[in-house]
Amino acid sequence: MKKYLFPVTVSLVIGVFMAYFIIRQYEDMPSLAVSKEAEILFYIQRGVYSDMESMQEGMKDFEHYIYDVSDNKYYAFIGITVSKDNALKIQNYYKKIGYDTFLKEKITDNSEFINVLSQYDELLRQTDSAEAIGTICNQVLAKYEELVK
Repeated sequence: MKKYLFPVTVSLVIGVFMAYFIIRQYEDMPSLAVSKEAEILFYIQRGVYSDMESMQEGMKDFEHYIYDVSDNKYYAFIGITVSKDNALKIQNYYKKIGYDTFLKEKITDNSEFINVLSQYDELLRQTDSAEAIGTICNQVLAKYEELVK
């Protein structure tokens, strides 16, 4: 019995240390939505702000926008789409009216919002009118506030 005590103890200690280091590697990874309805959406980001007041001041030109708080920073978004082509169309629309934007990909698993967004995406795909693109973006953001937030 004594001859097995040392190898078993050493094995347990090594196993605990290895498990600790392996689990620590995954702590900093972003979490993913696990659902068969989950889909990658393209968010058109307008800016990053250090506090709520500066974000509200920077976004005063926009009728609708959404924001996300991460690492004590406020990320403001002015468009959401399922299609990368539509995301580029929205970016071009905002660039023509004088706003720089960035594309961000996020996973969303709200199937009701994804269905509504797909319908708006179809309308967006079929138009090149600047007025229509702006209206569609505002409608999508309003629906996001209603269905997701």
